[in-house]
Amino acid sequence: MKMLKILALSTAVLGASLAGSAAAFAAELTAKSVVLVHGAFADGSSWSKVTLILEKAGLDVIAVQNPLDSLAGDVAFTNRAIKRAEGPVVLVGHSWGGMVITEAGNHDKVKSLVYVAAYAPDAGQSLGAAAKLEEHPAPGIAALKQDEDGYLFLPDEAAAKYFAQDLSAEQSGFIAASQGLLNSKALGEPVTNVAWKNKPSFYAIAGEDHMTPTKLQREFAKKIGATSAEISSSHAIMVSNPEFIADLIIKAAQ
Repeated sequence: MKMLKILALSTAVLGASLAGSAAAFAAELTAKSVVLVHGAFADGSSWSKVTLILEKAGLDVIAVQNPLDSLAGDVAFTNRAIKRAEGPVVLVGHSWGGMVITEAGNHDKVKSLVYVAAYAPDAGQSLGAAAKLEEHPAPGIAALKQDEDGYLFLPDEAAAKYFAQDLSAEQSGFIAASQGLLNSKALGEPVTNVAWKNKPSFYAIAGEDHMTPTKLQREFAKKIGATSAEISSSHAIMVSNPEFIADLIIKAAQ
């Protein structure tokens, strides 16, 4: 009986300690919400693992489902999510989503920006200009196909080889099946107002990226003065390394 009492007391003390640690961690967060913006050839489900980690850390999360018809349209969708979120907000963008958060990040509720293997354009730059394909050839971009309506997509084999080469066949197959197609016209739309010039920025660099080449990502991170971290990963970094991405987002929330 004495041993049971000791065990019960120890469990209670441990529980109180863990609760205190969680409360202390939550107290360190100055942001309340995270808005996650997917890129082209992905959708909001690509953030599922990251979302669970962020919610456990005490952050509210909204994953935007962008139509990918135009930059302006995706910015409008993202702004609606920001308005719905409790502020302050950490705004996160993957790949094409970097174009979106660079513009949408000017919203007053946005506290900081997190680029995830993403484009970080300057004012007046479109994705086509920011990509610098002559300097940074991207095998995944070269493998894109276009349907009769002008929307770009990744064939299944290209998704497995260039987008998600560090995932299982089942995971890369799902990414290919659920991908969002990007209107080719969006490639020429420039960003007008650049949020990273006025707000703290963070950058997660994918070290084995064949869509947004790793060297280009390093250039972006340096250009925008971001707090950056790099890990060996495919372009699907938020799926293959969710803890790495969540940790960087939590830093941006502190």
